[in-house]
Amino acid sequence: MISQNNTIESQLRRGMLEIFTLLIINEQELYPFQIIEKAKSADLILVEGTLYPLLARLKAEKKLDSKWVESPTGPPRKYYFMTPFGRQILNQSISFVNKLNLTFNQLQSITE
Repeated sequence: MISQNNTIESQLRRGMLEIFTLLIINEQELYPFQIIEKAKSADLILVEGTLYPLLARLKAEKKLDSKWVESPTGPPRKYYFMTPFGRQILNQSISFVNKLNLTFNQLQSITE
């Protein structure tokens, strides 16, 4: 049974990763290391091997954009930021997740 729970948890996390990433980037420009650190502060494990392909996909889908910024302590950094379309998708996703949560709570209360 434990392996099934881990599988369900893994599938849920994977499905929510895009929303989590958009939430992290929502209000500020961030480079990947900062995104990983913010995820970590919310107990979300996000590794570079997962993040970089996700950022590339979100950029290709016009949900994010990026720019290179010179760094005073090393090579230039690629900062990602939300596009208006990305913000629209995030808001729709938040509404959907809130509805799912409400449905889950209602189902849980009628089965207890």
